[in-house]
Amino acid sequence: MRTTSRIICSILFAAASLTVQIAHAQEGGRMEAIMEQRFKAANTTGDGKLTKEQAKTGMPRIYSNFDKIDVDHKGYVTLQQIKDAMKEGEAARK
Repeated sequence: MRTTSRIICSILFAAASLTVQIAHAQEGGRMEAIMEQRFKAANTTGDGKLTKEQAKTGMPRIYSNFDKIDVDHKGYVTLQQIKDAMKEGEAARK
């Protein structure tokens, strides 16, 4: 009986863990979609290169971290650079 209880507990724990992982993935997907929409709206030239001035107006958090994201000092950041910076920030918080 104890073995059965342990197995059931293990299965329930695994199911709960998987549920949390799925929820985080779904949330991450929504956040990424929102980020893409905001980037597209802020990038008024539509060239995929968000300048500091565009970020100031349309993406204030990116503006405040612009110099950290623009590691190549080109005067603009791409959506991929923003995503990479966000992932690095998440990893640093863990």
